[in-house]
Amino acid sequence: MENNREAQFKKMTETPVPKLIVVLAIPTIISMLVTSLYNMVDTAFVGQLGTSASGAVGVVFGFMAINQAIGFMFGQGSGSILSRRLGKKDYEGASRIASTGFLCSFLCGILIMVLGLIFIDPLVYLLGSTRTIAPFAKTYIIYILIATPMMLSSFVLNNILRYEGKASLGMIGLLAGSLLNMAGDPILMFGFGMGIAGAGLSTAISQVISFFILLFMFYSGRTQSKISLKNASFRPSVVFDICATGFPSLIRQALASVATMILNKEAGLFGDAAVAAMSIVSRVCMFVFSFALGIGQGFQPICAFNYGAGKYSRVRKALLYTMAYAEGLLVIVSILVISHSSQIIQVFRDDPEVIRIGIRALNLHCASLIFMPMGTVTEMMLQSTGYRFQASITSSLRSGVIFIPLLVILARIRGLAGIQEAQPLSYVIAAIPSFIMLIWFLRRLPKEDT
Repeated sequence: MENNREAQFKKMTETPVPKLIVVLAIPTIISMLVTSLYNMVDTAFVGQLGTSASGAVGVVFGFMAINQAIGFMFGQGSGSILSRRLGKKDYEGASRIASTGFLCSFLCGILIMVLGLIFIDPLVYLLGSTRTIAPFAKTYIIYILIATPMMLSSFVLNNILRYEGKASLGMIGLLAGSLLNMAGDPILMFGFGMGIAGAGLSTAISQVISFFILLFMFYSGRTQSKISLKNASFRPSVVFDICATGFPSLIRQALASVATMILNKEAGLFGDAAVAAMSIVSRVCMFVFSFALGIGQGFQPICAFNYGAGKYSRVRKALLYTMAYAEGLLVIVSILVISHSSQIIQVFRDDPEVIRIGIRALNLHCASLIFMPMGTVTEMMLQSTGYRFQASITSSLRSGVIFIPLLVILARIRGLAGIQEAQPLSYVIAAIPSFIMLIWFLRRLPKEDT
């Protein structure tokens, strides 16, 4: 165990930064791409059931984003603290943080499951369902609710593995779940004739299996931190530290969920085709941005670990390489998507109105994605180094504080065109305060390693 810990410490603090970013980012990118691919495949299969069913996937996606928000709060909160503890070689403290974050997320998932099943009817309308979409959304979300405790905990386990510098172990669990889900969708939906219920059941089963695979990694001697009930500490100061550190992730995901619900409601005024089109565009753009986001998530453990170890020059170098890698990947992938936007939309829903609405929205989104790494990487850097308040500000601006008012205003002024334009414009505006925050941090970062 001691040799394993020393080898990992040397890897995180001595491996050349450009190489280490790639090594840690590749498993994360693969995981995110497969997860995004699953989301798109799920949307495509459900789209065969009709436009209302396709819209239901977009509606429930908002709820799944809420789950992800809570899971990421506990996961990135505990992961960031844990990684800095490992940089200081405080292995007992790292295990305490890992166990506490895991158990908090599981208990929170049970609470959400119970409340969601009790209030399922108002929930689907709150998420943005129309009267025609609601029956499909209700059927789909029941299975998601049942799997919520495992879903939340999986986010925590994966983030802890990533922050330890062992993203490849997390990739195994996520890939197994996503691939199983993609195989299960057609079998349950069409083979067993379950329709949209089959899509929900397939998602639930895959989440449970992924959860147990990720949990196994911590009991097989492959991690530096250990998860157990005896290691957990529910002292208010420990729980608060985890939640406060992960709060930027909660804000980002929660505002994204609120924005998705408002987007569904605004688009719903123009019919189910508009809801389906914007849902498809959101999935495709998430797939595109997964390339850059994966690079950023490869950067986070390097940033936190080396910051904890006092190797500030590596933090600066990692920041510059991450920005360069992310921008380069986004430009290449965005050009490919824009040049095939019509065919991409048609894969998910062969409806002329959905295609017409989706093409313009997709092109605008992809053209503006080059502004996102500034906000994303800056937020990740602030969160990983313990600047919780500043990270929360950056996260809220990028995720909803700018987008939501723009969406409401532009929808009133320009109608459907304004709905298509709101998100891309918010990306551009949010890059400005993010750049200011980046400069502020770099001026405060110590010049010499300690």
